[in-house]
Amino acid sequence: MEAKEILKHFAKSDMIQAISGSIMKNSTVRLKGMAGSFDAVFSAVHASIQKKTNIFILHDKEEANYFLNDLRNFLPEEQLLLFPSSYKKPYQFEATENANILQRAEVLNQIISQPDEPHQVITYPDALYEKVINKRSLQDNTFVATRGEKLDIEFLTELLTSYDFERTDFVYEAGQFAVRGGIIDIYSFAHDYPYRLELFGDEIESIREFDPESQLSSKTLKVVTLIPNVQTRLLKEERQSFFEFIPKDTVIWMKDYRETLDLIEKGFLKAVDSFDQIMRVSGYTQVIFKPIDLFDSEKSFDQLLKRFHKVEFGNRFYLKPDDEYNLGIRPQPHFHKNFNLLAEDLFQYQVKNFEKIITAESFKQLERLESIFKEINPELQFSGVGASLREGFIDDHHELVCYTDHQIFDRFHQYKAKEKFSKSKSLTLRELKTMQPGDYVVHIDYGVGRFAGLDTVDVNGNKQEALRLIYRDDDLLYVSIHSLHKVSKYSSKDSEPPSISKLGTQDWENKKKKVKKKVKDIAKDLINLYAKRKAAPGFAYPDDSYLQDELESSFLYQDTPDQALATEDVKKDMQQGHPMDRLVCGDVGFGKTEIAIRAAFKAVDGGKQVAVLVPTTILAMQHYHTFASRLADFPVGIDYINRFKTTKEINDVKKKVKEGKIDILIGTHRIVNKDIEFKDLGLMIIDEEQKFGVKVKDQLKEMRVNVDALTLTATPIPRTLHFSLMGARDLSIISTPPPNRRPVTTEIHDFNEEIIRDAVSHELRRGGQVFVVHNRVGDIEQIGNIILRLVPDAKIGIAHGQMDGKQLEKVMLKFIEGEYDVLVSTNIIESGLDIPNANTIIINRAHMFGLSDLHQMRGRVGRSNTKAYCYLLTPPSSALSADSRKRLTTLEEFSDLGDGFKVAMRDLDIRGAGNLLGAEQSGFVNDMGFEVYHKILDEAVAELKETEFKELFQDEMDHQKFHAIKEECVIETDLEILIPQDYVSNISERLNLYSKMDNLKTEAELEQFIAGMQDRFGPLPDAAEDLMASVRLRWAAIKLGFEKVSIKNEVMRCYLSDSRDEKYFQSDIFGGILQYVQSMPRRCAMKDQKKKLIISVKEISEIDEALEVLNQMDSTVSV
Repeated sequence: MEAKEILKHFAKSDMIQAISGSIMKNSTVRLKGMAGSFDAVFSAVHASIQKKTNIFILHDKEEANYFLNDLRNFLPEEQLLLFPSSYKKPYQFEATENANILQRAEVLNQIISQPDEPHQVITYPDALYEKVINKRSLQDNTFVATRGEKLDIEFLTELLTSYDFERTDFVYEAGQFAVRGGIIDIYSFAHDYPYRLELFGDEIESIREFDPESQLSSKTLKVVTLIPNVQTRLLKEERQSFFEFIPKDTVIWMKDYRETLDLIEKGFLKAVDSFDQIMRVSGYTQVIFKPIDLFDSEKSFDQLLKRFHKVEFGNRFYLKPDDEYNLGIRPQPHFHKNFNLLAEDLFQYQVKNFEKIITAESFKQLERLESIFKEINPELQFSGVGASLREGFIDDHHELVCYTDHQIFDRFHQYKAKEKFSKSKSLTLRELKTMQPGDYVVHIDYGVGRFAGLDTVDVNGNKQEALRLIYRDDDLLYVSIHSLHKVSKYSSKDSEPPSISKLGTQDWENKKKKVKKKVKDIAKDLINLYAKRKAAPGFAYPDDSYLQDELESSFLYQDTPDQALATEDVKKDMQQGHPMDRLVCGDVGFGKTEIAIRAAFKAVDGGKQVAVLVPTTILAMQHYHTFASRLADFPVGIDYINRFKTTKEINDVKKKVKEGKIDILIGTHRIVNKDIEFKDLGLMIIDEEQKFGVKVKDQLKEMRVNVDALTLTATPIPRTLHFSLMGARDLSIISTPPPNRRPVTTEIHDFNEEIIRDAVSHELRRGGQVFVVHNRVGDIEQIGNIILRLVPDAKIGIAHGQMDGKQLEKVMLKFIEGEYDVLVSTNIIESGLDIPNANTIIINRAHMFGLSDLHQMRGRVGRSNTKAYCYLLTPPSSALSADSRKRLTTLEEFSDLGDGFKVAMRDLDIRGAGNLLGAEQSGFVNDMGFEVYHKILDEAVAELKETEFKELFQDEMDHQKFHAIKEECVIETDLEILIPQDYVSNISERLNLYSKMDNLKTEAELEQFIAGMQDRFGPLPDAAEDLMASVRLRWAAIKLGFEKVSIKNEVMRCYLSDSRDEKYFQSDIFGGILQYVQSMPRRCAMKDQKKKLIISVKEISEIDEALEVLNQMDSTVSV
């Protein structure tokens, strides 16, 4: 069933049509008895019947967003507009939020440019007391461009400059424009996405919307409107209230009229107050605007609303109604995950013939519910709807029940805000990857050098581009754009520069050989272990029972796709005959523990015991609490062992484990001791394995051979190492953050006692706890004292790494159990403390930390449904280095959970490689950079799979991969093949395009790449067309087995490598080449030179001709 069908169900109702008609007739209508999301359903029905503009005034921004989210299920996106306040925080007039200002402009623009279309504007009092620009000046200053119109580029450039647009190479944020030949990109101040106008002569041929991140067009438009920067340009124009802007027949819907008036008055008085202050400071100079010109007061607001039809649909009523209706809707009852109760409740409605609907955002959830109901009451039927509503409701009059899954499962429901695009996000990620002149780079054949830019090289009178690299003693190396894939940016975990290689010596080759030998040994061990495990007998678990479904669907958050996949993989492994060994990687707070709980429950459900091994005593307690609370409703015995337990308690636990009374045992490495005997151990879960010592790891290896093992780690193991180690372990990677986590609000401030005081007392008032991080043990006590002075009633604990272990754990435990409100500590908290009640973190001297540390620390808060805050305190920004400033602003931008993962990914990638492969390896990584090291690793593993372990990997499709790694082909030519400078003028963008092109693998990818270039820069010039053909030429040559193809002076020479074996010369491929050579004796010749076979073909003046010849040689291509 679709969400739209719920609409149809209500739209047919006479009662609702009557109410809707009455709203259009009477000036004030009162609607009582609204509950749950019915207000949104009713509003949507009214909007679809009357097709007029409505304005919904909700209590606050939060509620407005939830309401908007509900409406999204029923009404088309283009009708819905959110009208926000321009300020970051209410009544602080200094800090404006750019994205909100754009959104306000967009709403005004939509209302002006489409006066006859119905709009549903959702807003709240804080947004309404600010006046908006008057209608006339906005209309006069709006520029409209339509497809097919004539347009003069110079006129447009001048107009945009006068509108405060700045000209750039590429458009990333509002207020920028770029002109490239006949293509103009403009990012308007009133639209979410930028526009691209393509001119033919001086006529607009097409208008497209494009995505600033990929710079590719997403949809075509007929007409666009551009408005100037409302904030700066039209400041001197007169303002008017938003209500003077909208159509006369608009209906105003209000949740609480009285509260709206109060808030508007409050905002107005606040404005008057700050205005008076400014006047006093400036000595009462004459200013342009008084508060009354910029803001509405209660009185003026009340007057304005008198001309509109109004509906009050909240719980408190204030206006005298002309008509009143009581809808008698009831809210969804609470079932607290009690499915029997829920099934009984729904079955009663089934008997009464009610329509029963359950909404859920994911269909997986609905499937789980079905399987649970099948078990409880097979006769029960319900319709599942994929919609995201904030609350369920019961409508007795229309005989309909609508429940939401997040209320059934006691989950937190988060509205999906519109993705705000900000330039810095896409750019930081791109900056990390693009090469700038002066960067260190690694060439796989020549070693580490420095990049010195792109050069145009003259080859027989034709231009080509090449990369210029500088090696030791200022030796130069030019790299053709066809071997760009051999060059990568140098990255390693230390920031100190690598040693630069010398050209023409064997150093680099020797280094590569040494590393390869070492890597092979490591890979061998890993693969041996894998082979041993594949052969060992294990226990195959039965399929999921309905208890398992019940457990999985009662998870607080919605499963992310990665999480669902990882859960499936783990369960599949458990159901197989040989023991599982799976590694699950994911960032802090990405839901690894949940996977462990599900696996543990499956094992217990299958009649086995589970051991959970954690690195620290504190984590043992935390995991115990998490497991116990998650499995509270299920018949599972859980206990834990750590050094806080007395000997008597431990002996008691040992006895129970031996008798099988404890199903899940959690503990530190104490668990692997010989004196703890399990009755029937079936699964071992190891958390953060890299933190255990060698001895424990060996004990684990022995235990693991015939027991299923699941390892969790937060150090992200690079996706790329994934393939290389495939042979060694099964890996699941969780890289998407949970959807309903609220982003942590991150702010940067100078060190300021007032801010600390406000942050701490705000958190304590909410009943929460605070982390304060100060990374100097010497004066950590003083920080504690400052906080005590500022917030005298706070209980403060201090923790740092130099304390005695026992004492440190005591402090931590007290904090976990809530005896301390504030924990002042060094950055030891970054590793794994999970305290749902701590939702504010203050990091002092934040500029001293690296990005990943800051991200890890921020990951400590915001782990429950409460809004979390992170304050970064630094010295005044003028004293910071440019680097730290950039780091901190990046962090402020990337407030969502998953974003940090991307930022921290680079240096964690490198750390992860070290952890996974042992310490000595990170030395090699530093020598040759991560990318090259990784290529060598790939080759080593592939070789092992081909030779020593052939039988083990018989069923794998890695053979092609193995060949692809080894085969390269160099193309040399004196034809003009390049991306001309007048086509793409920006150097780093050209480099970017070259390297993308060089890494293309298939014809489809190439087609897409060409389409993208035409979209962004216009039709391809000839030199670029040839460049694309040369990519196809390289593919054809690799397929035929050539290692080099050179086209010079109209002769093409194809070189066959001396390493070709007998098998190749007997193959059909070589047969085809011979046949071609014999059939064209006049054009072709074949000769042997220094053990290399060279085939030369004359009369080749273009790349396309060369490509045709190679295709004719290829016997597999039918010509």
